[in-house]
Parts: sequence; C-alpha cells; structure tokens
Amino acid sequence: MIFRHEDGNKVASPEQIQSWMKQTMDWIAGISAKNKFVNGTGLPFADARVVGHNKMVTDGPFGEIKETIGGFIIVKADSVDEAVEFAKGSPVLQGEGNTVEVRKIAKRDGVH
Repeated sequence: MIFRHEDGNKVASPEQIQSWMKQTMDWIAGISAKNKFVNGTGLPFADARVVGHNKMVTDGPFGEIKETIGGFIIVKADSVDEAVEFAKGSPVLQGEGNTVEVRKIAKRDGVH
C-alpha cells in the first residue's frame, strides 16, 4: 500500500500529527494482530534528493509538490480485495484527496 497525499503543502498541527500517528499505529496493530503486516515506514522530506535522467541531482521532493508519497506498508493478503479492505481503514484517507494505492509486489520469478 502506497500512501499518497494530494497536497503536501498543507501542514497539520503537531497535535493533529500526533493524533494521526496514534491512529496509524493502531490501524497497523490491527493488521499485525491478523498476522498480515510485513513492514512499512513513512518517507520524510528532510535530506531527500531527486536524481534526474541526466544525472542532475536536486533537493526534494518537497511538500509543495502536488501529490506526494508519504509512506508505504507491505501486508500479506490472500487477495487484492483483502488488501483493499485493509486500505479502507487507513487514517491517511482522512485527508481530503489522499489515497492509498494497493499494488502487488513483483518477485524475481514473477508477480505474486
């Protein structure tokens, strides 16, 4: 699951961020309780770089870029539909325009 934020320029208060973090940890704990959580993390903007096709390196990405990726988690699901049900509970969806993209992970011997 890839967490996409429509407008990274909208800055939440420290209290709101703390509340969302608790909600996210509780949501992940629920998935873990079903033995379906594998791994995941947030993707902070600090010290990020973007390398372009011409090997030009720039600072970023930045929150003011429309639709930023805020993080991801990997779950073990018996189907895409099961993963979608997990995604529906994500606190990320409280932000207007935010999405959770559900994708399979490619294995060396093909997609599973």
